[in-house]
Amino acid sequence: MKRIAIQGIAGCFHETAAHRFFSGERIEVVPCRSFDELFGRLDADPELLGIAAIENTIAGSLLPNHELLRRSRTTIVGEQKIRISHVAAALPGQRLDNLREVRSHPIALMQCGEFLKAHPGMKVVECDDTAGSARDIARGGLAATAAICGADAAEMYGLEILQRGIETNKHNFTRFLVLADRTRTAEFAEQGVKNKASLLFALPHTQGSLSKVLAVLSFYDINLTKIQSLPVIGREWEYLFYVDVTFDDVRRYRQAVEAVRPLTSDFRILGEYAECPNPQI
Repeated sequence: MKRIAIQGIAGCFHETAAHRFFSGERIEVVPCRSFDELFGRLDADPELLGIAAIENTIAGSLLPNHELLRRSRTTIVGEQKIRISHVAAALPGQRLDNLREVRSHPIALMQCGEFLKAHPGMKVVECDDTAGSARDIARGGLAATAAICGADAAEMYGLEILQRGIETNKHNFTRFLVLADRTRTAEFAEQGVKNKASLLFALPHTQGSLSKVLAVLSFYDINLTKIQSLPVIGREWEYLFYVDVTFDDVRRYRQAVEAVRPLTSDFRILGEYAECPNPQI
């Protein structure tokens, strides 16, 4: 049985992503209160795998997780994309027009902005986890209080779903990274055809430094799917770049990597893995 560290508790979207990626396998999820705790556990226990959200199509990149990934001993061995659909759920017998409070994770609350605007009488309370907000309402018997969470969490904790699909934008997807200790990459060699990589490098504050890297990737027919920059602490006006690329020819990809290395510093391959197809709406 695989043990998978997740941010959140049973019923959260991280657990859903874990079951999707390891479909057909027996897994045990290990709940973590924060991403800091998740990465700390992964570094302390090489036998533990992890699932961590890295970006959302509405909220954008989870920047702290890029830094946690850089500092950790883990490598990316896969990715999972899931559609995020939120519900408003409360204790059985409650009604939407009688609710005085709504609880959820800040990102989920942001994704349901139009729903909240339509119910201005509800006090918004931020929580650590979508599923955790549902659990706390159920355990505390909190009347007139709703959780914004996934349908699985609402059903798991015995709440009644008052309204489904309350996210403002239905094109709401989150991408999760599957993480393992660097010594375990061989275990995932058969986990699909590797056609995607996550790279990390620093560039000097000189004219054209980034464009040279992008020109190399283009020359080798490497498709740039994401680029995220973060400042290098203590090195003014230098930046770390987190880059995701896809490729059809692994040989051309290897050539591109070797051509890019001399143009950068602190170059690292964070992971090479199979790209996850985009889920349907």
